[in-house]
Amino acid sequence: MESVIFVSVGLAVAAVATFSWYLKQKRRQGLALMARQLGLDFSTEDTLGCLGLPFALLQRGDGRGTENVMWGTWQGTTVRAFDHWYYDESTDPKGHRTKTYHRFSCAVTELDAGCSPITIDRENVFTRLADAVGLQDITFELEEFNRAFNVKSKDRRFATAFIDQRMMRFLLGADRAFGFEASGKWLLCVSARRRPTEMIPVLGTLQRFRAHVPRVVFDLYGIGASG
Repeated sequence: MESVIFVSVGLAVAAVATFSWYLKQKRRQGLALMARQLGLDFSTEDTLGCLGLPFALLQRGDGRGTENVMWGTWQGTTVRAFDHWYYDESTDPKGHRTKTYHRFSCAVTELDAGCSPITIDRENVFTRLADAVGLQDITFELEEFNRAFNVKSKDRRFATAFIDQRMMRFLLGADRAFGFEASGKWLLCVSARRRPTEMIPVLGTLQRFRAHVPRVVFDLYGIGASG
């Protein structure tokens, strides 16, 4: 009986592994096709070093990785899009270790400015708890925006320049699924992992995010600006 159970468990594990491999291959094929349709290059490996980009998201977790990268020029904007994942590792009282995975679809572009690191996320129960223990977010003159978004940056001057009234209105009108970051010359738009056919809204939102960066950011923090 024990041998039967052992074989059954082994077959179940193999079936799960095979199905996981199938889903991974299917996603790669779908993203490769989408990249061709958008006129972008594609690689299953992170040959561009996206994991090294200076975003807070890409530094989370006990382990992390990027894959399925597409890049090139889309509607006049130079972009990269990629899958990102990280995991948190925990140990139960019996010493069993488990990994909890978090998976994202990301799109990035460049800006002719040197941005101080800033994260712009929708308010949720976790961000409110963080605020309650002293990790306060930056507040702005529009209360509707303050209720909807959690903004973190060590440079308040940059944050208030970056998020003007026009940017606030764009962010309030954006799909709630998206979060945003800026750091150095890079801008990021991120959501929970999407199907290959759902990548266009990610790229489109990134493009609109870039278009709403205020002129004053380039005046104060642009390449060659005195600041």
